[in-house]
Amino acid sequence: MELTLHKSRGAPGAETSGKGVVRNMHTIDQSEFHKLYGPRKPRAVYYKKDFCDYLLMIMVCVGIIILSYGLVSPMSIAGLALCAFTLSMFVARHGVEFRLPVVLVRPQELFYLFVYKLQNLKPVYFVALGMLLLENFLTVATPNLPHYAEALRKTALYLFYGHFLSITVYRTAILIDHLRKKHLVREVLMQTAWQRAIKENTNISLEIFHAYATGILTHIILIAPWYIVITHVRFSLVFLPVTLVLNIVIHVKWTKVLNEWFYRDHWLGHNSELDFIFLHGPHHDAIPSGLIAVAENGFLEGFLRHTIGYPSTFYNPVAAFLLYMLEIKKDIDVHQYIPGIFPRMKREMLEIAQHSTHHYGSLEPYGFALNFDHPSVTEEIRRSYRNIPDSLKYSIRLDQALTGFKWDNPTFRRILSLYDKYHNLGVVDGRSHENQGPIPDEN
Repeated sequence: MELTLHKSRGAPGAETSGKGVVRNMHTIDQSEFHKLYGPRKPRAVYYKKDFCDYLLMIMVCVGIIILSYGLVSPMSIAGLALCAFTLSMFVARHGVEFRLPVVLVRPQELFYLFVYKLQNLKPVYFVALGMLLLENFLTVATPNLPHYAEALRKTALYLFYGHFLSITVYRTAILIDHLRKKHLVREVLMQTAWQRAIKENTNISLEIFHAYATGILTHIILIAPWYIVITHVRFSLVFLPVTLVLNIVIHVKWTKVLNEWFYRDHWLGHNSELDFIFLHGPHHDAIPSGLIAVAENGFLEGFLRHTIGYPSTFYNPVAAFLLYMLEIKKDIDVHQYIPGIFPRMKREMLEIAQHSTHHYGSLEPYGFALNFDHPSVTEEIRRSYRNIPDSLKYSIRLDQALTGFKWDNPTFRRILSLYDKYHNLGVVDGRSHENQGPIPDEN
């Protein structure tokens, strides 16, 4: 089935002409984005029947951590401890049911999983990989030039650990504020679809720690491909100016196709059962907080995406460092869907993106779901995002075209209501000053 992306402007979801027009309209093939070789089984949560699959997933995580960082490195020790903790949390939160794993019931699904990844690769991925291999070849082939490869490797490792530690410190500051306001966390979540999991007797501190552990473990595994590149590939000081410029050019090209790539990969993460259980599931298993966020990834999903997907793993370490810092920090900020808790999202930013709807119970939208045609977009926001391509700024159009997604929906209205109720509400010892009662369901 073929659909056309239309120009849009004005009210959310409207399709009229005006400012912010996507100049390169094109016809899209729905089957390209929603193709499955096996059965479609939409998933958004784990069940106790998934225990054996989850256990296998954690074992793969353990293997990747050890093979990437070594058995006794600090990253491995932290990663293995977090694997044990998340497995114990699965048992405590979902229970245990011993069933034959999906990967054994339908082993062909594992093959399909890699086929989907390969089919979704964009040309810029191969350009970035080719550049890395070419630089490595030229560095080895010209030993008389002042490449300072070992010095660059040591610098790259400092950047790597500096990145991880700084993001972890930031995530820890967020953890502290969540714990300090844990009663507010519970109160908000009990007025959403999360009321199925968060109740009066739920140990909310443990749920918060689970989200924190999810974020750190995802981060450790996601940057493992970057660590492998740093420790196994030679970089040259001679070629550094050229590679940095080319990396920027490649990344600009990447941002133009990023939403289409992400939509397809994310759709698979919720509609292929194996993809959800082994890759994307952990991202939705923890509370919808900035604590969990690492560029929209689950544990193994981050490793696969940054091996077979994102080109940034293959950039010069300086460029990779800057991009990882920017993207992961930004992802943490825009995943803070519990209002009144650090880092606080501005209402106008919440209003122009629908990803919060996705984390509060709706499978859709699958893309980045931004709408810079929204009336709440200020000139300040437009200036801040002026270099972002239209394919991202108006990314909601892809969801509207492929699924008929409606911007004005009950879940999103509820989220905005919760924001208005709690964002600026005074808090004493984590408890709201007033009890305004639950927000009624909106139909």
